Amino acid sequence: MEKGGFRITQADLHPHLRARIHQRGVSRQEIERTLNEGGEATDAKPGTLGKVMVFPYEAQWEGQFYQEKEVTVYYKVTDEGFILLTVKARYGQGFPRGVSS
Repeated sequence: MEKGGFRITQADLHPHLRARIHQRGVSRQEIERTLNEGGEATDAKPGTLGKVMVFPYEAQWEGQFYQEKEVTVYYKVTDEGFILLTVKARYGQGFPRGVSS
């Protein structure tokens, strides 16, 4: 983790993760903002950290209109830095908010 927060580069996104975030409609900026401003993801497995954030969406996703998008990022911190494991997105409304966007 960089001083002052996470900064995500293309190198942090291995090819499988890059394909998944594209498929799930999540941007690199949303990942970065979730890591820096999101609340704790309580469903992270032992040894894994997670952050979650709800974003206003107000758009169509796969043919249906959604008001919000919830982004959850799971990662590990090592001596060398951090490793992004996976990113999930849920579309809907009324998601619980630990931290508002």
